[in-house]
Amino acid sequence: MTPYDQDPRQEDPIKVPAFTEEQRRYTPEQRSRLMSKIRSRDTKPELMLRRALWALGYRYRKNVKSLPGSPDIAIKKYKVAVFVDGGFWHGYNWEEKKSSIHRNREYWIPKIERNMQRDRQNTQALQEKGWTVFRFWEHKLKKEFHTCLEAVVDELERKKRK
Repeated sequence: MTPYDQDPRQEDPIKVPAFTEEQRRYTPEQRSRLMSKIRSRDTKPELMLRRALWALGYRYRKNVKSLPGSPDIAIKKYKVAVFVDGGFWHGYNWEEKKSSIHRNREYWIPKIERNMQRDRQNTQALQEKGWTVFRFWEHKLKKEFHTCLEAVVDELERKKRK
């Protein structure tokens, strides 16, 4: 039984240990500077998708905090939520990639697995509220943009006809 087979609401939250002093490679100032370069919103693939939806006449809200998981794009009229997930942070191909983490494994593995768990819980919560949820990997959105866009537009058109 994989984590995806069970009800996400029944999972106990994964505990993520704090960094210890011996795990630190950078000073707090250096780490802050490095982490500030990592974008959590308005990434290039997300902007591409937003611009395309806007050009097609679909109006949306970005990073809606009132919805579970703060979807990157939320079209409330049709109850469609779109997340654009980065491969590292959200555990793309996790069973293979997990073994490639060599530094601070005791921190990063639970951290990413907790992110994956939270993603499942947020998806479930949105679906229970009647939302259609799309989750695209950043790299897939870059390579197969039109396929991803078409999936979202098809769903919006289907809901428009109801």
